[in-house]
Amino acid sequence: MSSLEFPKVSVIIPARNEEKFIKRCVESFLNCNYPKELIEVIVVDGMSEDKTRDIVNEISLTDERVLLVDNEKRITPVAMNLGVKTSKGDYIFFSGAHSELASNYISKCIRHAIETGADNVGGVMKTEPRVRSAVGIAISKILSSPLGVGGAKFRTGVSKPTEVDTVPFGCYKREVFDRIGYFNEKLVRNQDIEFNLRLKRAGGKIILFPDIELTYYSRSTFKELWKNNFGNGFWVIAAKSYAEVPYSTRHLVPLAFVLFLLFGSIISLVASCFSFIYFSLLAIYLVAVILFSLAHAMEAKMADVFFAAIVSYPLLHISYGVGSLFGFLSFVFGEKRK
Repeated sequence: MSSLEFPKVSVIIPARNEEKFIKRCVESFLNCNYPKELIEVIVVDGMSEDKTRDIVNEISLTDERVLLVDNEKRITPVAMNLGVKTSKGDYIFFSGAHSELASNYISKCIRHAIETGADNVGGVMKTEPRVRSAVGIAISKILSSPLGVGGAKFRTGVSKPTEVDTVPFGCYKREVFDRIGYFNEKLVRNQDIEFNLRLKRAGGKIILFPDIELTYYSRSTFKELWKNNFGNGFWVIAAKSYAEVPYSTRHLVPLAFVLFLLFGSIISLVASCFSFIYFSLLAIYLVAVILFSLAHAMEAKMADVFFAAIVSYPLLHISYGVGSLFGFLSFVFGEKRK
């Protein structure tokens, strides 16, 4: 593909209070190997109260490719839609402020999108800790583990280009938004999952490529892990009040796990035959957690990672599942607002 054939791209970064990460994120796009005159970076800021806006404004003074847009509603899907409507690119990229891209990220995405005709392409997410503590490292490991995130291929990796139901952030053809609309602004979380499922239902093609890689800096405390995944679990179910198909069935596994813990423990008290099955399955889960935690500790060469991972796995699964349970109750007893 010659330089004359490269399309213009727009990078949209929703942000709020990201002074520690925003400069590195923006500059990873500005300094990539894609033709510089064909890149624009739009930071959609949720009225940050730290130095995020100052940092972005400072960058824009020396680089006219950078634009700051206000998101007064401070909700991620609103930021994403504002970015799309402001952008001028033929392809739309999204990025989290906690992400950092390789220099060939844009060029690879564009090449694969054009060659395959895919509506959305993306790569494998390499998860790194924001803080290199034992807990931070353990959390980053479990978020890349099949025991931790199940069938999320963009986290665990693929060996060849694979059609999937979602990719992290994504590189979209602009025409996708003309065809199926914008992100659902009623969804506080998981708006990308719902959008990609809507795209798939409309006949769109989403492809994950193993040679595309991005780095995401994960949360690094147990409290942050619980809070984030509780919210994700809540919205994956509560979103049914606002969208027809907001999730895939694999997102229900943590809810099934929590229900198993709750009702299994009760039934095992009154039915001794079930008690053996319940505790056997629980033992299998715990053995798997121990084995995976041991592997993470050996890979990190830190013994403390073993103990942190043993706590992190159940915390990840239970927080997501409890969030989904509360989301289900919200959906059943709350007002339906589709």
